[in-house]
Amino acid sequence: MTDRGTLDNHGAFPALVASVRAELLRLRKWPAFWIVLGTWILLNLTFAYLFNYLAYTTGSSTRMSNGLPRDALLQQMLPAAVPEVFTQGMALFGGALLLVLGALATGSGYGWGSWKTALTQGPSRANVIGAVVLSLALTVVALVLVAFAVDTGVAMLIAGSQGQSLALPSMGRILLGIGSGAAILSMWTLAGALVGTAARGPALAVGLGLVWVLVVENLLRGVGAIFSPIQAVTDHLPGTAAGSLAGSMRTVSGPATPGVLSVLSRGESLIVLAVYVMLFAGGTIWLVRRRDMA
Repeated sequence: MTDRGTLDNHGAFPALVASVRAELLRLRKWPAFWIVLGTWILLNLTFAYLFNYLAYTTGSSTRMSNGLPRDALLQQMLPAAVPEVFTQGMALFGGALLLVLGALATGSGYGWGSWKTALTQGPSRANVIGAVVLSLALTVVALVLVAFAVDTGVAMLIAGSQGQSLALPSMGRILLGIGSGAAILSMWTLAGALVGTAARGPALAVGLGLVWVLVVENLLRGVGAIFSPIQAVTDHLPGTAAGSLAGSMRTVSGPATPGVLSVLSRGESLIVLAVYVMLFAGGTIWLVRRRDMA
């Protein structure tokens, strides 16, 4: 006679796969999903290439591009610099947008009542919320790959128009850039998912998340610079780790993009981000499993 637990264990993975497919379908059919992702791609192109190209062609690079000389500015728009350039905006602005996406993905289910339906029928709570977490992670990876491809295409157009090299970065550099971008955006997306779950709604979650990303962390780092005893804490905040990982990709000197830091090394940043990813994902799953949906 077959053990019931064996059947449950054997059925857990197919149920999770089915839940992931259903969640990905929900996200694809959701206009807010495409608006957030499209906004990030647009902002990425605008600040990484459009403004810099205008500054280069008009000779106003001192004002519009953090004071980089024209030659250095052009080098930043070539294909070889894509792994460095496309991660610079992820630490702050890209992270804020993906935090909004995570908060909307989990928080909206409370307002619509869809969590009650999903969690009282079919798969277990762990499967349902696990599918949301995995779907968001897959979305981040896909977004990073698309952003890298789009940035590379734009950089090749600029290089061709300016008679510059079309050489791509090394494979190691490409993988490092993609991996860094995925780590940064995954952390912020799952942070948003946790806040959305804790707040039981998207509006409060989005507000709290944006205030933390854009204001609170900067204030805490400022306080940490004055009161050294708390600097050890501020040096390991989510935004500090994300900014430091983005900063580790930089190859040029001069003022950095807002949110890009050099507090932690690349290895330290990756470890801290991995810890936050596990905490945020685990916290989201734990909250949904333990809490009443009423």
